[in-house]
Amino acid sequence: MLDEKYVDEIFNSFSRELEKLGSPLPSVSLIAEEDNSPYRVLVSTLISLRTKDAVTMEASKRLFEIAPDINALALLDSDKIAETIRPAGFYKRKGENLKKIASIIIEKYNAVIPDDLETLLSLPGVGIKTASLVLNLGYGKAALCVDCHVHEIANRLGWVRTKSAEETEKELRKILPVRFWIPLNELFVRYGQEVCTPVSPFCSRCPENGRCRKIGVQRQR
Repeated sequence: MLDEKYVDEIFNSFSRELEKLGSPLPSVSLIAEEDNSPYRVLVSTLISLRTKDAVTMEASKRLFEIAPDINALALLDSDKIAETIRPAGFYKRKGENLKKIASIIIEKYNAVIPDDLETLLSLPGVGIKTASLVLNLGYGKAALCVDCHVHEIANRLGWVRTKSAEETEKELRKILPVRFWIPLNELFVRYGQEVCTPVSPFCSRCPENGRCRKIGVQRQR
């Protein structure tokens, strides 16, 4: 188990650096701040996959204007959903999945977004990241959401030695104190975008430069 004091120090130093940079929240978090309903988190997270934050934000807003809840979403056909969220990545497939999800949730779950991981993962197009964010931001439940940034930073710090985000999620469950689960994704995503970038991270700017193990870092700035 990682030492809580050490993890606190990491979280605090990353947060202070992001404050200095004026780094904005990821788009899904911004949408959740406006209304952290599980529906909005689910839909906006699905739209965000392989899509830039600015595109996600605008596409989500357009869709919520015509489909403010799951019942309204179910009334739209998949082509209408797809055109509304375009140019989000894979917008046609996402349109089909969102239509299927709306129908399933209305028919099986009385129009209530599920609040357990297994059920969420059974929905079309919903992976561990989406499911975890729904539990995390939508329901306030402790859920580990591991994407490419969390995976990379956790490995660079030497917390885990894993080859995929799925493996990282499993390992972090074993070693990361539960109270850090909810803020982990938002903090590490922002830090991975601004400082600990995938290619040539800004190690000279990072307050953890002295003790980070920099595992896998080939080139740095």
